Amino acid sequence: MITDVVIAGGGPNGLMLACELSLAGVRAVVLERLPEMSEEPKANGLLGQVVRMLDRRGLHERLSDSPAPPQPNSAYFMFGALGLDLSLLEDSPVYALPVPQRRIVQVLQERAVELGVEIRREHEVVGVSQDDDAVTVDVASPGGAYRLRARYLVGADGAHSATRKLSGIGFPGVTYDRMTVCSAHVNLPADWVDPATGALHVPGYGAVLPFLPHRTEHGGFSYAPMPGHPPLVSTTEWDLPTTDAPMDLEALRASIRRVLGVDVPLGAPDGPGPHVLRRLTGGNTRVADRFADGRVFLIGDAAHVYAATGGGPGLNLGLQDAVNLGWKLAAVIRGSAPPGLLDSYEAERRLAAHRMILNARAQSALIAPGGDVTGLRELFTELLRDKSTVQRLAELIAGADVRYDMGEPDAHPLIGRFAPDMELHTPTGPVRLAELTRTARPLLLDLTERASLARTLDLRHDYVDIVTARPQVPAPTALLLRPDCYVAWASASPEPDPTEIEVLRAAVQRWFGGLSGR
Repeated sequence: MITDVVIAGGGPNGLMLACELSLAGVRAVVLERLPEMSEEPKANGLLGQVVRMLDRRGLHERLSDSPAPPQPNSAYFMFGALGLDLSLLEDSPVYALPVPQRRIVQVLQERAVELGVEIRREHEVVGVSQDDDAVTVDVASPGGAYRLRARYLVGADGAHSATRKLSGIGFPGVTYDRMTVCSAHVNLPADWVDPATGALHVPGYGAVLPFLPHRTEHGGFSYAPMPGHPPLVSTTEWDLPTTDAPMDLEALRASIRRVLGVDVPLGAPDGPGPHVLRRLTGGNTRVADRFADGRVFLIGDAAHVYAATGGGPGLNLGLQDAVNLGWKLAAVIRGSAPPGLLDSYEAERRLAAHRMILNARAQSALIAPGGDVTGLRELFTELLRDKSTVQRLAELIAGADVRYDMGEPDAHPLIGRFAPDMELHTPTGPVRLAELTRTARPLLLDLTERASLARTLDLRHDYVDIVTARPQVPAPTALLLRPDCYVAWASASPEPDPTEIEVLRAAVQRWFGGLSGR
């Protein structure tokens, strides 16, 4: 028996992919080497476009414990520990969802089980080979070794990916060893915290806004009061002597003293753990030399890692890898994929990976110590008074500046971009666009007055969902969305002319391969 897809790795990226495949009617088996969800504190939340993507799958409500849709940050943010005034923007692309990675895994695992995904814990990939028809996966488990035959194997097994190594895929990049980051959950004096703003007022230094890094000539400092957890305090320093001494609160106090020039009393955190208490030196920025090798694909940290300065870039990027690959892999397995569809996965996600490298490196350069960096920061501070500069950096942070090649880049500015949020009136009542995309199917949104696109195109509903609606605010008159919510075609015409209809027909054929009557 051949399994449709084996996914190596039961973390957030592997589980997200399993959910996407299941929504498309494809069976996936998830192999996870750990016996249970990791208790190790990792990412503290999600940032940018991925928050909106989770909303498009109905997962934001579960993760936020609120029925409210995600709201953009329209006030204040940081780039390289420099203030970014998002109030200058009409439409901020910066969304934040403060939720620990363990909770993300828990919610995605619950959703995967609901969708019928099989998750095998303490099962580890130890061998990979492939032929023209399938991938053979050798698996080690407590019950003994066995083999799986699958049409495809996806490595979602992290930076040290066994899938990548067993497939002979290189992982070139750069290792950094100058930076040391110390972090711990702590107790802080309650009267230091401003109840209105959440800012930490450090005597002798000043106010430290929550979640936003602060840079001095001697390093960086941040304070993150995560809901339901003790505040997380972190420092960043450069070129420290190598040490084998265990990390403790006194070491963090000493680091804060060097960075801020003042003493900050730190107490042990209250409540049950796990609690962070760690020292990390160095990091890697690496991108796999290919994201696919025959029937083997890589997503998340298996494909790219970043020595970055917050914002969880690896997780933000990896979840979007999963959504990009899922519908394409499912189309191939179902036999409905047009030629070359799978090739677009690497082209599109490598573009996103390299934008993240640019983001991570630029921010790292701006927080480094030294007078020359201080001069650069002074110049950037002037540039950040300009609205267009703020817009560009906000889109870079959010991942909203990525534009895929849809073949018609100049036809409409939305083509190739993630579809904007929209409030719509339909014959059955008001609905948000996010509520129309939870099936993970292609969507033709007909906002023309005559609602005649489907008839004109002679489009089969089994290939594309067709929704007729009226927007609450001015919007394009028609949109064709891929399952990952990127715009494959758009029109601003009250009634698309024959030329536009032919372009729409070509877009449907290019991405979904399904038209009747032609």
